[in-house]
Amino acid sequence: MININGDAVGRYERNDVRPTIEMATKLAQALEVSLDYLVGNTNIELDKAALSKVQEVTQFNDEEKNHIFVTLDAMIRDFKNKHAYAH
Repeated sequence: MININGDAVGRYERNDVRPTIEMATKLAQALEVSLDYLVGNTNIELDKAALSKVQEVTQFNDEEKNHIFVTLDAMIRDFKNKHAYAH
């Protein structure tokens, strides 16, 4: 998918060499993860659908974003409450 041979991948996996930022970006795109996730800066793996929705929300005006965030906050709170009382 990214036109790289197995030997190069092996060197990356063994930490013999580090990929260039361009190659790391290609790897992240091919694996459908963020560059931060790929390099270990976060354990949060956003899937394409979630990332697409976040990107769409950034296009909204402040009032529209606020409506989305209030609704999302309520849903997150409800989810956490259900999870807490399930145990």
